[in-house]
Amino acid sequence: MAMSLAAVVSSCDMDAPTISTLDETSVFSTYSLAEAEVMSIHISFGETNSYRGRFLPYYGLNTDLETGSGTYPSLKDQATDKQGLWNYSTLSTNGQMNTDNNAYAKFYEGIERANLAIEGIRKHGNIEANADMRHLLGEALTLRAVVYNDLVKAWGDVPARFEPNNPTNVYMPRANKDEIYKQLLADLAEAEQYCYWPKESSITKSTERVSKAFVKGLRARIALYACGYALRGDGYRRSNDPELSQDKMMQIVKDECLDVINQGSNKLGDFKSNFVKLCQDNVTAGDESLWEIPFSDGRGRVLYTWGVKHNAKDQYTQQAQGGVNGPLPYLYYDYDVDDIRRDITCVPYDWSKELTEGKSHQQLRAINKWCFGKLRYEWMKRIVTSTNDDGVNWQYMRLADVYLMAAEAVNYLDGPSSAWQYMKPVLDRALPAEKVAALQAKYTASKEAFQAGIVEQRAFEFAGEALRKADLVRWGIIDEKMAEAKQKLTDLANRQGAYADLPVKIYWKLADNGEDILIYGLNHGDTDDQGSNLKAEGYTAKDWFVASKDGSNIITDDYIEGLYVKQPSLNCLWPIWQTFIDKSNNMLNNDGNLGQL
Repeated sequence: MAMSLAAVVSSCDMDAPTISTLDETSVFSTYSLAEAEVMSIHISFGETNSYRGRFLPYYGLNTDLETGSGTYPSLKDQATDKQGLWNYSTLSTNGQMNTDNNAYAKFYEGIERANLAIEGIRKHGNIEANADMRHLLGEALTLRAVVYNDLVKAWGDVPARFEPNNPTNVYMPRANKDEIYKQLLADLAEAEQYCYWPKESSITKSTERVSKAFVKGLRARIALYACGYALRGDGYRRSNDPELSQDKMMQIVKDECLDVINQGSNKLGDFKSNFVKLCQDNVTAGDESLWEIPFSDGRGRVLYTWGVKHNAKDQYTQQAQGGVNGPLPYLYYDYDVDDIRRDITCVPYDWSKELTEGKSHQQLRAINKWCFGKLRYEWMKRIVTSTNDDGVNWQYMRLADVYLMAAEAVNYLDGPSSAWQYMKPVLDRALPAEKVAALQAKYTASKEAFQAGIVEQRAFEFAGEALRKADLVRWGIIDEKMAEAKQKLTDLANRQGAYADLPVKIYWKLADNGEDILIYGLNHGDTDDQGSNLKAEGYTAKDWFVASKDGSNIITDDYIEGLYVKQPSLNCLWPIWQTFIDKSNNMLNNDGNLGQL
């Protein structure tokens, strides 16, 4: 759960000046007051239409893994404003975003808070003599980089505000994203000199505080974006800036990720345990989580959006929410049957609206309405009572990402044999040893085979964590993978190709505990004959692929075609919203990203 700003302020040193005498010098020369200013950046994450209610629910959809709107892609010809945010045809007048208090505005609010803290601590923090104040400066630089990185991911070329607002910079044009990336990479190189490793200080005992491990991981992520493909004014391509070449950026990725891995302050641990810990508000540093966007109990719509759906106020939650976003139906079937990530990531059920003695039970959804299962009300230690907010943190980066970024960079620089050691730990916890060995033989056959393995394993590892869209964009394969997604949906709908060995129906019953559901028919090779035999054991058949009423496919053509309605690579950015263009003194427009470098 999130740190309380009031608690930060109340911990001020006894000899701190009184509020009435505070000025910039007093605030930024007193650790506890300067800390409160840095922590105020978090407020902008939690604003109603910022990360909380707009960016985290909508950015990252649709991909070849994830979709939205009750796990239903946008209707091609009847898209709502919400669907318009992810169907690759977003308008600058979008009703969810074209307001002066949406994510775009709140991101700049957070940047302004960070700019003020950075300037104040540099001037008055005596960072040469005060290690804790140095850490605060590094934390502010890093939080600004978080916000700017997400701005560029979503909007491309945006105004570059790296100083506090003043009369000379009220109106600013869009800056080339390459210049922003170079600033962020430099800022993070500075920040990592200042920040403590996880648990090295009392400041970094929590995953809600920036640590050196996260700074390095974020710098690696930004380096991958900076040298990757992006939508630019003259097309979809890599940067031509020699400072952002693949060779230079991949070396940064390798160096930063290996520093984190070799330092050992974080451990991978068990795949499921990472998400249980997240749901239980356990923010103790040192495990897999590197940094989380902190939400208080009464803020944040993480489970609401990305969790398993509960249809009623039941034994696990007093909030009937969840299941807004979910996996594309074929993802479950693409996992290896022995991959423990499959049943944690992809959930074919929700929790019933009907209650028995105040308790609900699991019930089958439909093939076009899966839930993500990494976040679950039933794993929480507290009962959510808010109507819309659950207070679970957003896990912004975890150690598995560092391992796979390292593997990607080392493969590029040194080849697959050297890179395998950084992919192996992620697979060892997911698959039996003999299947890991088989993947080793497959992936290490060549650099190209290993990169294909990176694409595949980042899908299985991070589905439902909103990393995929940016990955597909930077790899230059978003058009290819989104077209492949439509073909896979078509094949699944018709039980053909890789999905030809699936039964027509699903067979299910409640377990003896009255809560859990037992399911037959979701594995390749399951048969309707065997499923029908289970009826004698209390199983019930459910139409899964074809509606019994009219014989039509449940995965409809509209579902498939609505996944994207324009070419993804040329429509992967949101436009700057019209309200900001109108108020920009003719400085802003949507005439195309700059992309001249």
